[in-house]
Amino acid sequence: MYFSHCARRLVSLLCASLLMPAVMATPAATDLLPSGARTGLLIQPLSASQPRLVQQTGDYFPPASTLKVVTALAALLELGADFRFETELRSSRAGTAVIFSGDPTLSSEDLTQLLTQLRDKQGKDIDGDLWLDNSAFNGYERAVGWPWDITGVCYSAPASAMNLDGNCIQASIYTQADGATRVFVPKHYPVQVTTNARSVSKVQQKSEHCDLELNAGMDNAYHLSGCLAQRKQPMPLKFAVQNTELYLKRRVYALLNQLGITLHGEIRIGSLPQDAPSQQVAIHRSAPLAELLDKMLKKSDNLIADTVTKTLGRRFFLQPGSFSNGTEAIKQIIFSRTGISLQDAQLVDGSGLSRNNRIRLDTMRQILHYLWQNDAKLGVLAMLPVAGESGTLKYRRSMRSDNIRGHIRAKSGSLYGTYNMMGFALDDKGQPDTLFIQYVTDYFPNQRDSDSAEEAPITRFENEFYRALINSEHKTSNAP
Repeated sequence: MYFSHCARRLVSLLCASLLMPAVMATPAATDLLPSGARTGLLIQPLSASQPRLVQQTGDYFPPASTLKVVTALAALLELGADFRFETELRSSRAGTAVIFSGDPTLSSEDLTQLLTQLRDKQGKDIDGDLWLDNSAFNGYERAVGWPWDITGVCYSAPASAMNLDGNCIQASIYTQADGATRVFVPKHYPVQVTTNARSVSKVQQKSEHCDLELNAGMDNAYHLSGCLAQRKQPMPLKFAVQNTELYLKRRVYALLNQLGITLHGEIRIGSLPQDAPSQQVAIHRSAPLAELLDKMLKKSDNLIADTVTKTLGRRFFLQPGSFSNGTEAIKQIIFSRTGISLQDAQLVDGSGLSRNNRIRLDTMRQILHYLWQNDAKLGVLAMLPVAGESGTLKYRRSMRSDNIRGHIRAKSGSLYGTYNMMGFALDDKGQPDTLFIQYVTDYFPNQRDSDSAEEAPITRFENEFYRALINSEHKTSNAP
């Protein structure tokens, strides 16, 4: 009964808000959320000059992955949709070099093709040293504010100038009848993974408060401990590379051996000595930026977002890219090209993974409105996931119902205690007619049993918010 009352009260509030100038909502709008949660809600029909609903607790919110929309805008404005990352192989009398540019999609197959071209053109012997040039970027490979406890998993892989296979290692862990576990890692990964994690029942795991824990070392050695509930099938694991230089050196040595190439010197990190002119041997180009951004927004790819950010810093300031100059470049590019100021925003990466990012609700409103106004030129709206159909929104519980599925294009963003969404509600022809922002942070509900069928408070809240957002009766009343 209480939930039904609150749901009706929320819908009523949203309906009323769509028909009046911008308002500050009453506490009843957040009754579906746990006590203490901060919210920033905004709805603006695209036919109106001002929002019809503004409700916010505080001025600044952690954007989480909704920040990727800002990164995409800056990248398209500065680099253009046809920009491609380039990985170049050059040689001189002083040695041979692979010059990396931070391509977040560079694969082992791409690198193998470059080295194969070297062998075909210059033979099976490399005189002197082979340099792995990572001078495109400098500074931290992980941004300030990335929690230590997620650095071992692939969605927080380091953003390096020398990325390979997403800086991600795929493995699997098996539970065994004797209470032990074992790990399988494909042989081509030059890493070490050990485990002394125990295989226990679900009841025992819960009673002992014992979870599977990962310790990742800078020598790319990983150790699993704690407990894993017994399972019939192996559990997939994805480890983030910790030391990109060491990892790439080992992978290149293995590829040279695989191709029958003899290196008479050593593999070194740095730039090719400039005492002799060099010539290009081979080059690999990534897919166009528009294609990378489509993947970044639909799959919420952090590595693409952060390498694009560093590339913006490199191109805009004519110096090695970093998180510091990359985020400043985003601010300056957007202000100079759109007039939207982000100077009071706290940006420390381009992915939104850092807990230190903060941005105002109205700043994001301006970004969304600009993207809509300039969609014919930028094409960002088609890159956004569709509710219940694509990307990160395909399986989102609050977007599965028939009256919501297919009626929203948006970017989600989640961090610990933060559940965000921003984008556009679509009309009956699939065209955007209303922009919206949902920022929910400091969200800490009472813990519930993982087997419980009861929906989480955030899911109940989103269900009602999105239903009110796309209700056709409201849209017919959007004329100012």
